[in-house]
Amino acid sequence: MATVTFDKATRIYPGSEKPAVDQLDIQIEDGEFLVLVGPSGCGKSTSLRMLAGLEDVNGGSIRIGDRDVTHLPPKDRDIAMVFQNYALYPHMTVAQNMGFALKIAGVPKDQIRAKVEDAAKILDLVPYLDRKPKALSGGQRQRVAMGRAIVREPQVFLMDEPLSNLDAKLRVQTRTQIAGLQRRLGITTVYVTHDQTEAMTMGDRVVVLKDGLLQQIDAPRRMYDRPANLFVAGFIGSPAMNLVEVPITDGGVKFGDSVVPIERDALAGAVSKGDKTVTVGIRPEHLDISSDPSAGLAVTVNVVEELGADGYVYGTAQVDGQEKDLIVRVGAREIPEKGATIHVVPHADEIHVFSSSTGERLGD
Repeated sequence: MATVTFDKATRIYPGSEKPAVDQLDIQIEDGEFLVLVGPSGCGKSTSLRMLAGLEDVNGGSIRIGDRDVTHLPPKDRDIAMVFQNYALYPHMTVAQNMGFALKIAGVPKDQIRAKVEDAAKILDLVPYLDRKPKALSGGQRQRVAMGRAIVREPQVFLMDEPLSNLDAKLRVQTRTQIAGLQRRLGITTVYVTHDQTEAMTMGDRVVVLKDGLLQQIDAPRRMYDRPANLFVAGFIGSPAMNLVEVPITDGGVKFGDSVVPIERDALAGAVSKGDKTVTVGIRPEHLDISSDPSAGLAVTVNVVEELGADGYVYGTAQVDGQEKDLIVRVGAREIPEKGATIHVVPHADEIHVFSSSTGERLGD
């Protein structure tokens, strides 16, 4: 077990002037489950591969524990990696796949068998040890790849989108198994995904990247409640946060036919930047349907998703002369008809305020 440190680590691919990863600064605690998340091309897989030794580091350094591993080959870093495509040897049995790295390292056969059987028990793979990968389902193959990493007892697990080849139900089941397994083993884990739901449900902390730059690193709940900027606000949460640019008025912002009060610090921050408007963020669950047609914002219902216990209304509204898409979560007993007009009012204490000019969070 060990800490992992990215100290202004930078990767610039040959032929490119723009860094794929730009001065990444992260301190990962011993035994922590850290998730890197972001859209395609944000630098999350490159960051993982830099830690694994599969990509050169062009600036800064990377440490595992007290060792500077910036320029060490992968085999000397004491890491184990789980890939998206499993990377199993098709001609070997499950047991041979799981124990192959130990065999190469010269570990005695009886020790290899004991370690493989212990990992197989943890992963419910005991009945499959003599099968070849082609006789396994996708979820079973992924567990074999996990088992191969476990038997090595590395200081750090690296996982690069390990669930992306699984169907939706199996993904939910397997992510629960991986998170539980990591907590049981206590091995520092760096996990890459593009799925923000996966990130929020699995990580002790979540790192959001965009264009190679660190946007925010925080516990999942705090990131959901206090996104650092417009990008994080729009990326974290499913469905996404509603982001609406609205004019500043006395004591708050003009939201449709209502004036909604916002924090004094947020208003002062906007005024100090010379902004006449701010961008407010409101999560779908923080919009209430009002029975008063003169209150709030009129939303025309375009699509309704009924989910049983509740539902989501996807609609459009006129905001400051422009048409804006909005998402509203509603209770199962208050689902509106498609084409209807509803009036929504935000929870004043659940409004996020961002600078329209810089995108940074304003206020607390």
